[in-house]
Amino acid sequence: MKNLKDFKASLNNLDMPENLSVHLQSLWLDGKKNWKAAHDLVDQLGDKRSAHLHAYLHRKEGDIWNADYWYSRAGQKRPAVTLEEEWEQLVQLFI
Repeated sequence: MKNLKDFKASLNNLDMPENLSVHLQSLWLDGKKNWKAAHDLVDQLGDKRSAHLHAYLHRKEGDIWNADYWYSRAGQKRPAVTLEEEWEQLVQLFI
């Protein structure tokens, strides 16, 4: 995956692209409307970048308290952007 445009285009495929990092796999699944599978991939990861993705997923779920906890673990604050904008920012972070 080279860029956000390519990643977004891959969402039109039935199968996930090969060789994606766990973070991009999670974002791809989320982009395919499979929140649970996306969350399950990052739920047990403890690094700050994973915590940021985990926070986004809980924000999307509507569990703001839990999202804020994970943003804090990531050294971040909940962003004042749409969920779609945050998703795109995360894709670019992990590409």
